[in-house]
Amino acid sequence: MISFSFCRSFQVALLTVGSALAFSSCSDKPDAAQTLPYYGERDVRPRADGGPADTIFAAIPTFTLTNQEGQTITNQTFAGKVYIADFFFASCPSICPKMQSEMLRVYEQYKDNPQVVFLSHTIDPAHDSIPVLRDYAERLGIKDASRWHFATAPHDTIFRLAPRYFAAAQKDSTVAGGYAHSGAFALVDSDRHIRGVYDGMVKEKVDQLIKDLPVLLREEAAKQKKAQ
Repeated sequence: MISFSFCRSFQVALLTVGSALAFSSCSDKPDAAQTLPYYGERDVRPRADGGPADTIFAAIPTFTLTNQEGQTITNQTFAGKVYIADFFFASCPSICPKMQSEMLRVYEQYKDNPQVVFLSHTIDPAHDSIPVLRDYAERLGIKDASRWHFATAPHDTIFRLAPRYFAAAQKDSTVAGGYAHSGAFALVDSDRHIRGVYDGMVKEKVDQLIKDLPVLLREEAAKQKKAQ
């Protein structure tokens, strides 16, 4: 079972992630000859013609968010790209600064690659207005919202999305900041499938994300070539 850093213990979330990882199709540390695993449940559907069964992998559901520039972003915003997603809030006094520092390491390596995009969801939309998110992005040195979206939406939307990225997020008046959440980074392919989940609080796990990105990008390039 993979564990993640939390503002507060989330045993149920850990069990959910651990169960989901049981469906991984490959090893967690692929080399250049391998592909990344798929995370989450899958549905194997027999074909009427008797051919090999089709496997339907879990996918990120349709969403509508607003980024730090007030722009509407949806699944289509990420069409044809891979992206890394996490959950945070601007006034977070605990794990968020470390998480964003680690995410910045990934961003710096891929900021010139238009095929890689970043998506950070605030879990405190009441406080994290568009100006607050814009200021937060600017303080991190992010000037191009199209490369790294800091996004907001109603609470129910954000909390519904979090577990689909294998992240935990909830209101919690007993912790500093009033919200508890995990430090998970999720790597998503162009078909909205989760292909990696990493603890954003652990440098070695983020190093693995950096190593896994070229593997996924090679897979995406091969898929696009095959479709031509």
